[in-house]
Amino acid sequence: MTDEPDPQAHYRQPRQARSAATLARVLEAAEELAFDIGLEQLTITGVAERAGVSVGSIYRRFDGKDQLLAALTDRMLHQRETDLADALRTAEPTLPGVLHAYTDALLRSFTSTRSLFPYLLRAHEIDVLDRGARTITEVHRLLIDAATPHTGDIRRDDPGAALDAVARALLGACFHNSVRPDRPADEPTMRRYADELAEMGLAYLRTPDREH
Repeated sequence: MTDEPDPQAHYRQPRQARSAATLARVLEAAEELAFDIGLEQLTITGVAERAGVSVGSIYRRFDGKDQLLAALTDRMLHQRETDLADALRTAEPTLPGVLHAYTDALLRSFTSTRSLFPYLLRAHEIDVLDRGARTITEVHRLLIDAATPHTGDIRRDDPGAALDAVARALLGACFHNSVRPDRPADEPTMRRYADELAEMGLAYLRTPDREH
């Protein structure tokens, strides 16, 4: 069976296990190489050399560099969604447990030393907006779904709206941290920052609305 185009993926999806393994190796090599030298310097030839495959095997799946990087974007964003879902699935079943697990996983996802998200956002020739929007929607939903059973612990007048505000604030803070040139990378500092963000979210949720 030969590989076939997938209109949604915008590149030819593997139909055999060996082809899938080759694709994973190519995307892994592209991620490593882009982090090492940047997207501007990344070439199909360089990716092929890093992955240990022929240039032709890459062009049989991708029309060029833009398609390859679009596939890389999808891979990275899907991994973020999976990591967050796994973290929330094993979180302590309390409002603090959910917020701390979510914030820690989200911050690590954005600040990973292998993360190329900020670079991909600045690659204007790649249309990542739709895929990025889907990921933002999904990670937002994950927190809302995990925290909703604990809305009895929320003291705001509208618990649902309060959770929505906290989800958006945490996402924004973690993304901002990922694009800072001086972002902390050591484990103690990152853990402390994640705890601070989670505690700020908890403080807001547990503070009654002001009387007007």
